[in-house]
Amino acid sequence: RTGPLIRPPCFAARSSVYSPPDRTISKNMGKRRTGHGRTIEGDFLDAGFRFALVVARFNEYITQELLKGCVNTLNRHGVPPEHIEVVWVPGSFEIPTAMKVVAQRKRADVMIGLGCVIRGDTAHYDHVCRETAKGISEVGRRSGIPCIFGVLTTDTIEQAIERAGTKMGH
Repeated sequence: RTGPLIRPPCFAARSSVYSPPDRTISKNMGKRRTGHGRTIEGDFLDAGFRFALVVARFNEYITQELLKGCVNTLNRHGVPPEHIEVVWVPGSFEIPTAMKVVAQRKRADVMIGLGCVIRGDTAHYDHVCRETAKGISEVGRRSGIPCIFGVLTTDTIEQAIERAGTKMGH
């Protein structure tokens, strides 16, 4: 594909030339590598971007913690509360559908899906995880709006609690 670089709106790209360290690679590895490439990095900047947080009510004890951590992180990076919209859905499976509606209504520049799916005794877990992940990525591809996958997929409630911020924070 040709044309200009397309980047998510919340990241200001800066381009620089990358020079790999000058080191000799062992004889087993082949030739010594010298060359230059182009590095594209992103900086998180709030330039008035709107964020939609789509949050599942199922396993709400966990998703509330994910929501608190997400809002806190956005606020620490300068995103004002009025630029954050929270959309509640019944479960993680419904996150992609809500994201699609938000994207169609052009209500957000970035969408973040927050949910928690805990393995049970049936194959339901596998279906929900697979379809949620596929759906979120599909919305991002079709809409061009960055869609962040913040859905925990764990084997136990203890793992979910730990990953929702108890041990290491958010």
